[in-house]
Amino acid sequence: MPSVDLEYPKQPYSKVNRYDSRASYALETIHNIVNTCPVVHVSFTVPDSPFPAVLPMIGQMGSFERPSADTGDVLELYLHGYVSSRIVNMSRKASGSSSGEDSSSSAAEEEGLPVCVAATHIDGLVLSLTPNTHSYNYRSAVLFGYATPVTDAAEKLYAMELITDSVVRDRYRHTRTPPSAAEMQSTGLLRVRVAAGSAKLRADAPSDDRADLADEPLLDRVWTGVVPLRYTFDEPVPGPYNRLDHVPKYLDEFRNDFNREAREIAAETARAKPAKTAKTKRDDDDD
Repeated sequence: MPSVDLEYPKQPYSKVNRYDSRASYALETIHNIVNTCPVVHVSFTVPDSPFPAVLPMIGQMGSFERPSADTGDVLELYLHGYVSSRIVNMSRKASGSSSGEDSSSSAAEEEGLPVCVAATHIDGLVLSLTPNTHSYNYRSAVLFGYATPVTDAAEKLYAMELITDSVVRDRYRHTRTPPSAAEMQSTGLLRVRVAAGSAKLRADAPSDDRADLADEPLLDRVWTGVVPLRYTFDEPVPGPYNRLDHVPKYLDEFRNDFNREAREIAAETARAKPAKTAKTKRDDDDD
């Protein structure tokens, strides 16, 4: 853990403008949001297309050079894909590398493919007096960086283990490893060097306009509050060729720990006290 709380630089493209009191540029906050999100959405520009492309991908923050680095340290984002997918091919072309080059080559040090990566958690439904003041309790993060293919064999294995264990803690070593040569060749892994990032979080109770709070009949007929929302893992269902007669301890512990933490986060945000009793303008219509 670094001795100081590191933050990403505020850039025009990464700065939170609307309700910036909810913004965070802390590496630890942003990296934790990304690392606990089951799917991240990666955006990039496609040549000869009038629309940007957006892909759901699996990703995880990490450092091959410093494997023990904390989430508050400077990290890179690793993304899992297919070796001949469009985003991997475009990243390879943008970085000047080929599938047979080592990632430490001078060509691979070029910036790579510009990408934006978004991760979002919804922790609760915030139900207010009017439709316009409804909201979510949420944790969201966006990273801006440059993607290049991982071609070094050792770094590729590191990234595969990192991403596998992000799906289920300690899963990698409980499977058939290392991956075969064919699996290694067909898997495309991207390393995103992060240039900037920001997060925006809401953990609050409902908040309404003074005029509505003074409307006694309205208060008498409309329920207001927070409905906690969480992503949980249910009981594992054995596959058709599973031979184990019990759920492995590492899987059961991971599921229980994940569900407990998700329940605590959702409950904590639901119990949060509003920063102010009433609003003088519409706060939550699109935040």
